[in-house]
Amino acid sequence: MDKLDKFAIAAALQEISSLLELKGGVSRFKARAYQTGARAIAAVPGDIGKLIQDNRLTLIPGIGNALASQIKQLHLTRSSSVLEGLKKEFPPGIIELSGLPGLSIVKIAKLHEGLGVTSIAELQAAAEAGRVRNVKGFGAKTEQRLLELIADHDRDHKIEKRFHIHHAQRIGAQALDYLQAAPGLEEVSYAGSLRRWKETVGTIRIVASSNPPEGLVEHFLRFPLIVNVEDQTETTCTVHMAEGARVSLRAVELNQFALALFWETGSEAHVNKLQEIASRKGLDLNRQSLQIKINRAKKGKSLSSGRRPLEIRNESDVYPLLHMQYVPPELREDDGEIEAALNKTLPEDLVTLADIQGMVHCHTTYSDGKHSIEEMARAAEAMGMKYLTITDHSPTAFYAGGLKLDRLQRQWDEIGETQEKVKIKLLKGTESDILSDGRLDYPDDVLEKFDVVIASIHSRYKMDSEKMTKCLVNAMRQPVFKIWGHALGRLIQRRPPFECDVERVLDVIAESRAAIEVNGDPYRLDMEPRWIREARKRKIRFVISVDAHSAGALNNLKYGVAMARRGWLRQGEVLNTLGAKAFAKAVRPA
Repeated sequence: MDKLDKFAIAAALQEISSLLELKGGVSRFKARAYQTGARAIAAVPGDIGKLIQDNRLTLIPGIGNALASQIKQLHLTRSSSVLEGLKKEFPPGIIELSGLPGLSIVKIAKLHEGLGVTSIAELQAAAEAGRVRNVKGFGAKTEQRLLELIADHDRDHKIEKRFHIHHAQRIGAQALDYLQAAPGLEEVSYAGSLRRWKETVGTIRIVASSNPPEGLVEHFLRFPLIVNVEDQTETTCTVHMAEGARVSLRAVELNQFALALFWETGSEAHVNKLQEIASRKGLDLNRQSLQIKINRAKKGKSLSSGRRPLEIRNESDVYPLLHMQYVPPELREDDGEIEAALNKTLPEDLVTLADIQGMVHCHTTYSDGKHSIEEMARAAEAMGMKYLTITDHSPTAFYAGGLKLDRLQRQWDEIGETQEKVKIKLLKGTESDILSDGRLDYPDDVLEKFDVVIASIHSRYKMDSEKMTKCLVNAMRQPVFKIWGHALGRLIQRRPPFECDVERVLDVIAESRAAIEVNGDPYRLDMEPRWIREARKRKIRFVISVDAHSAGALNNLKYGVAMARRGWLRQGEVLNTLGAKAFAKAVRPA
């Protein structure tokens, strides 16, 4: 008997989570544990069989003994006693049908008993046929209401749900991992807004190649985490995953992969403008090929025209054929990058992850972080970093354990003790609150003793634009060197940026002892690329930060780098591309 792979196991754990959530009460806590387990198992690199064989499942974060037992049972027997027990408590189709508001478990059971309904489609057919009203407890009005709910449900599912980029990457990685096992696979890559590193992603687009390509779609549609197939052809499909994410796959032959990747990466506006440029140059750029128009003449006959496809081996071949610089995916928004590429003025030394030498903006257990100074230091050191700034909260952020002077001194002592144990350079810092009048909440003589000062707004987000602008202007004019932290205070999909005259603040920063943070927290990603570009015009310096509240969050660095690249930031404009001594000198408060 074939054993269940990690994706089938994850799908089963997700189903257990959904059923426990329906039970409610204390079961909801168990539901979260199973959901965490599903995500963890799906993310395990390679085959899970070896981990199970060696009894090492509990080494995976989020997997305890009870969960490990269910995973092992699923892998070896293709069934779960917990899942089978839960299924006996509910009518068939409960998870799908419970997605209709107002349709309780009791009502679903009655519909199943009376009509054999196990899906929304079957319920819709029964209601349209007038059979629902014959079930005890239902009537004509209820039947009509169910049809309205189903229509609302279908409409809502057509609206693209957007995921924060780190969640989209996690889900996309599972899909890519599954595709890697497809027979004949040659190449595979993300495309779309995920490849362009947009803050949120609606459809996770994937391009893959094989000769022939048809088998890739067939393979992908067997992915256990797919819950619904929206559309499919021999070489394309669009599906919905267990967490609600929409994934689109386009399969092509190997010689079409480069152009397909370019086309599916977008943005639509970027591609459309390149089509116009191609046309003006006698080329035809379309979804399938880039062709040159040619004229042929034969003896005694007039000229005839035709087209010859140009060879595109790599995506980077497209742009030189249009007499342009290559445009990195992060910049493809039709926001000036095309004109710059045509004029050969697009920066070619955009900052990269490899350029960053130090982790900036890190919290520890001294405020609201999860890990100690030493744990954060060793984690950063393991990532190859040369220095780490410890920037816990200041007194005003009392809710986050902000440090008063006595605890601050204890932290400094511990930083000194930890420095003797690690090679990475530790810098004493703070994330100091900007008060309503623009002052920072430590006295100047204390601020001057830090190695690094980050100045941030943590409250009063609804202050009117004039007052907020004045507050920030005063803060940036403070005599100490400071880094403006998560500049405009946004929380993506939860809180918009606060209102202020950003250009006025940037003008002041350009004349002051200050730099701007590009915050890598995937819920913040602040400041936005458009404002980064405005700041660049003023020769303002930047720091790419992680805003890490745990050792794992040091991985936020890649999101900060992506935002910086989207803002056209070059290596030399980012202070933490400097070595430890040069960085410390550049940001020294006093």
